[in-house]
Amino acid sequence: MNKTIWKLIIGFAVVMTFTGCGGADGAGNETETDTGPLHVFEWSGYELPEFWGQFAEQHPDTTVDFSFFGEDAEAFAKLQTRFQTDVFHPCSSWWELYVDNGLVQPLDLSRLENFGDMPESLTKYGEFNGQQYFVPWDWGYESILVRTDKVDQIPSSWNDLWDPAYAGHVAIYDSGETQHVVGSLVLGFDPYATTVEQDEAVVQKLTELKPNLLTYWTDYTEIVQLVASGDVWIAGNAWPDTLMLLREEGIPVEYITPNEGRMGYVCGFGIAANAENVDLAYDYINATTSVEAMTYLIDEYGYGAANSLALAEADQETVGLLQIADPDILNQTVFYESVTPEQREAFVSNWDRVKAAP
Repeated sequence: MNKTIWKLIIGFAVVMTFTGCGGADGAGNETETDTGPLHVFEWSGYELPEFWGQFAEQHPDTTVDFSFFGEDAEAFAKLQTRFQTDVFHPCSSWWELYVDNGLVQPLDLSRLENFGDMPESLTKYGEFNGQQYFVPWDWGYESILVRTDKVDQIPSSWNDLWDPAYAGHVAIYDSGETQHVVGSLVLGFDPYATTVEQDEAVVQKLTELKPNLLTYWTDYTEIVQLVASGDVWIAGNAWPDTLMLLREEGIPVEYITPNEGRMGYVCGFGIAANAENVDLAYDYINATTSVEAMTYLIDEYGYGAANSLALAEADQETVGLLQIADPDILNQTVFYESVTPEQREAFVSNWDRVKAAP
């Protein structure tokens, strides 16, 4: 998933403290047992006051302490140590691990002001054992980006990455899980329910793609440069911000919807099992999922927002370019799902085999 831009803004393992408009530490309007400070474990870049202005107004004397992580694996490892936080913001393929390890508490939906304005196609990923544990916040697509002036025909399928006409001009994202999903979609498998035999077929299929590859890309700045230079004609698993940046540079590109569906990620908030400020945590989540906060996310970050009401308030040119208001595309999108440690290990080892193959 694409957190790269905002990781570069501040860096890793930073701790920042903010206080609401009142400017003083203290418990002001809080209950005896829920006095703050509120602890939030976040990706760098999402601590901006624009995302929690409603909370600051509601609790002007409450301090919000932010701690930052750079990768989902880092966040999960940290919470396993019983790291003290109230709210945290992982992505969906890790959510079930938090539930299984007792690191997150079930949510009271009656306390979530904006949950009813979120599509079920996103909220379903945060539900386990009949209970909601995570609230979606940000989401985005991964799809095929095409340099339209370099190809005779626009691809219509993930399988078109294998077209010999693109030999030496394809770049794909360097991720075992991502490419397992791509290979599974091409072969008609359920990416998250493959057998050992199907895994081997995916490895073989991905190995057959290698003659078409120029490189594996790891950072959005890298793929932007490769497409802009004309070296890459077909960028697999490109993020929408890549499209936006290339369009701004006047590069002729198109972001397609493959027949098998786009891929997508969704991240969101949970309340830690050992949270000390549960009431404040609910108020914070309500603030970050408000229409105002979600509109800011779309306009300034170029991500999809979980609160559907924000779509009407956001810049319509951005909404149209990102295609985040099209329910048909959203409902066809294959989002990353929770995986077991064994699945994650298999994705990595199989991907290593693909890259090592001649």
